Amino acid sequence: MAAARRLKRVVASQPGFLSLNDSGSAGGITCRRKRVNKNKKKNWNKNSDINDVEDFLEDIRHQERTTGGLLSEKSDDSLFFLDVGQKQKDDVPNEVEGKKRKGRSQHPLRIDLILQHGSHIPPVKDVLCHQQPNAKKLRRRAQKAEHLAAKGIVPRKLRKQLNRKPVNTRARKAVTEANNNPNREYYDIWSQELCETTKDSADSWYLQQTGKKRVKRPEKLNEKPSVLPAVEVIAPGGSYNPDFFSHQALLQEAHDVEVKKQKAEDKIERRLAVNKDDLVTAEVIFQEQVEGLVEENEEETPPNEEEEAEDGAGGAIALAEKKTEKQRKKQKAEKIKEQQRLALRKMTNKRQQLFQLRSIRATIKQQEQRTFARQKLRKAKMEAQKSQPRRLGKLKFQAQDLEVKLSDELTSSLRQLKPEGSVLKDRFKSLQKRNLIEPRERAKFKRRYKLKYVEKRAFREITFTPPTSGATT
Repeated sequence: MAAARRLKRVVASQPGFLSLNDSGSAGGITCRRKRVNKNKKKNWNKNSDINDVEDFLEDIRHQERTTGGLLSEKSDDSLFFLDVGQKQKDDVPNEVEGKKRKGRSQHPLRIDLILQHGSHIPPVKDVLCHQQPNAKKLRRRAQKAEHLAAKGIVPRKLRKQLNRKPVNTRARKAVTEANNNPNREYYDIWSQELCETTKDSADSWYLQQTGKKRVKRPEKLNEKPSVLPAVEVIAPGGSYNPDFFSHQALLQEAHDVEVKKQKAEDKIERRLAVNKDDLVTAEVIFQEQVEGLVEENEEETPPNEEEEAEDGAGGAIALAEKKTEKQRKKQKAEKIKEQQRLALRKMTNKRQQLFQLRSIRATIKQQEQRTFARQKLRKAKMEAQKSQPRRLGKLKFQAQDLEVKLSDELTSSLRQLKPEGSVLKDRFKSLQKRNLIEPRERAKFKRRYKLKYVEKRAFREITFTPPTSGATT
C-alpha cells in the first residue's frame, strides 16, 4: 500500500500528468468514484475528510493560548494600542536596589522567556488535590463531638489527654555565662546524661506513641547468676612456704576428694561385675546342644477345660426375674430412709464440731507451723543452691582438681617453686562454676578424608626387586 502511494506521488509530479478536477475528470478522462459503505463506524475516519474541521479547531486553540479567548469576542482596546514612539534611554533611569545605574536597560534572556508560561489558558483544576481523605468519617466524628459537647460529655480521648501528668521542666538560668569565663562549668555536648535527661523529661504517653520509650529492664537481669567471687583465694596451705597444720588440712581435703572418686569407681565396677553363679557350666551347654535330638514320649494332654466349662454354662445362667410393684416401692422407701439417715448423721457431725473448736484450732496451728518450717527449709535450700553450679547443658560440672604439693615437694624459696596448674584453665572453670557459661568438652578432631599413603617413585625403585627369569607364577 505504501509503495502504491509513493508511485502515485511520483507520477503526479511529472509535467505531463493531468490533475483531477472537483468533478472527477481530467481532460476528457473520467475517473470512477470509489464507493464506500458509510454505515460502519470503522470507515468514518478512514474515508472522511476532516482536515477543515481540524484546522478550524487548531485556530481556536491557538487564539485561546495567545489571547485567552476568541479574537472576534475581544474588544478593540485589548487588540490595538497607540504607538507614541520609543522612549529614550536617558529619559527613564534604571534603578536597581535603590541605586541609579547608567547604560542600557537589562532585558530578560531568551532562555528565561522560553521557560516562562506563555499560555493564557488557566491550568486544569485537579480534583484530587481538593479532596480530603476520610472526609465523611471525619465529618461524622466532628458532628458526634459537637453533639456530646452540647450534652456536657467529654470524649475519652480528650479525657486521657487531660489526665496526663504535666511535663517536668527545669528552670533555666536567668543570666548566660560568657564563653570567655575560665571558671564556668564544663559542658560536654556528647555526654550521655543529656540524652537521658531529654528522654526522661518527655511525656511517657508521647514516648510510647512515637516508639521512643525505652524497654524496662527486667529485675532478674540485675541479679548475679552466682554469689561466688570471681577469684577464689586458695587455702593457706597452698602457699609456697605454708604452716604445717594448714598444709596438712589441705592434704586431708585433697585426700577426701580422691577417696570419693575411688568409691564412685568401685561402685561402678561392682555393678558391672558378673556373678559367678550366673555363669554357664559345661553341662548346661551340652544340654542346649543336644536339645531336640533325643526322642521323648509325648505326654497325654489333659482334657480341654474350656469344653467342660461350655457344658455346664447352660445351667448356670439364670434369668433375672422382674420385680413386682410392691418390691419397687419397698426399695424406694429404703433408699429415702438411707438418705435421711446420712443427712441426719452429717448434721450431727457439724454440731459435734462446735465442741471440737479447741482441737481444730490446735490442728490448724500445727499445719501452719509445718508449712512455715517447709518454707524456711526451701528458702535455705535455694540460698545454698546459689553457691552451687547449675545444670545449664547436657554435661555436668566437674570441679577442678586441687592444686596441692606434697611435703617432699615444698621449697623454702619462691625462686625454686615450680608452677602448678594453668591460669587459663582456672579462669575457664571459674566461669563455669559461676553459671556464666555451660560446661563443655574439648572438640575432638575428626578427619574429613582418609589418609592416603603413596609410595614415591624413588623409594619404589629401591625396594622393587624384579622377578627372576626362572620364576613360575
